[in-house]
Amino acid sequence: MIATDNRFTGVFRCRDREIVIGRKTLVMGILNCTPDSFSDGGRFTDIDSCLKQADLMISSGCDVIDIGGEATNPKVQPISAEEEISRIVPVITEIRRKYDIPLSVDTYKAKTAKAALDAGCDIVNDITGFFGDPELAKVAASYNAGVILMFNSRIFGAAENNPDQDILKRAEEELAKSIAIAKEAGIRNGSVMTDPGIGFGTNREQDGVLTEGLIRFGFEGQFPVLYAASRKRYVKFLSGKDDADEDELDRVTAGLSVTAAAAGAAMVRVHDVAGTKKALAAFDSVFYGN
Repeated sequence: MIATDNRFTGVFRCRDREIVIGRKTLVMGILNCTPDSFSDGGRFTDIDSCLKQADLMISSGCDVIDIGGEATNPKVQPISAEEEISRIVPVITEIRRKYDIPLSVDTYKAKTAKAALDAGCDIVNDITGFFGDPELAKVAASYNAGVILMFNSRIFGAAENNPDQDILKRAEEELAKSIAIAKEAGIRNGSVMTDPGIGFGTNREQDGVLTEGLIRFGFEGQFPVLYAASRKRYVKFLSGKDDADEDELDRVTAGLSVTAAAAGAAMVRVHDVAGTKKALAAFDSVFYGN
């Protein structure tokens, strides 16, 4: 089923779950189990603090929790799969023991993804769009996991170094290649979500163009689109303050999430679930008739 504006409506299949898309804007809560994340690094590095944050996000109404163990800041040194696994698997295990909520693992490594799926994750969120680890697509397919494929301009040359290029066309072309890798591995069409990769090698003008053109990344309603800009440079730019604190960034993120929903996003990925849910309530009420 495709909505009149060509956004995806239906179900997103991840393992034995079906996440309904098209009744409201879904909210993915971010849980960074890292000491060096650009935003909240060091805050959730033990099981107790991670569980408290998961409790808060779930009580605030998040639809999915995205769990990551490695910072994506290019200035941070990459870590091994073993270190990544040691950070996230105990957290995934405890959340799954306590809650029946869809869980996503934010990784580009096949070994990490397999360990996370074994621990109870349902979705693999890959910031490389399957260009990072050639085995990752096969692992996801073997578990019938849902996948989120991101356009990452850092992989084939940062877009910010070529500001005159057609960023929408480039993102579409590279996402189409990621989708082809997924299909070749045996991943179902209904298990693929796309992400335009806000802030990954892009400048602020390009981030705006990608936001405005979100609907295109659903490829005429074939795939739901995730929008993930929370506390990123684009949000800081929109705040108008280089020294904006987290509360200010979260307020701007909430407003930007409404903009993204109007532009075609099925799900938004945020740090502040409660504030984003409040901001989306009016939009969802009008757009979806909730």
